[in-house]
Amino acid sequence: MLTQNDVKVIEEIVEEKITAKTKLLPTKEEFFSKMDEVMGELKTSREALDLHAGQHADIHDQLENHGVRIGKLEKNARIPPVV
Repeated sequence: MLTQNDVKVIEEIVEEKITAKTKLLPTKEEFFSKMDEVMGELKTSREALDLHAGQHADIHDQLENHGVRIGKLEKNARIPPVV
């Protein structure tokens, strides 16, 4: 059976182990500060991606428009379409 002294020694050992493992972890303030920074970068990246996707859509629409216009020009000039 464990004595009161044995329990105290076990508690001290456990406390030392927990302290040794947790001292490498950031504080709550450090963690949230870093998360704010990361979330800011993520927001900027998403906004850039949305802008880029919009530009792709514009280019696609313009390319489609050019295809239609070239087709009409070829038809009026009686040039056979290239397949």
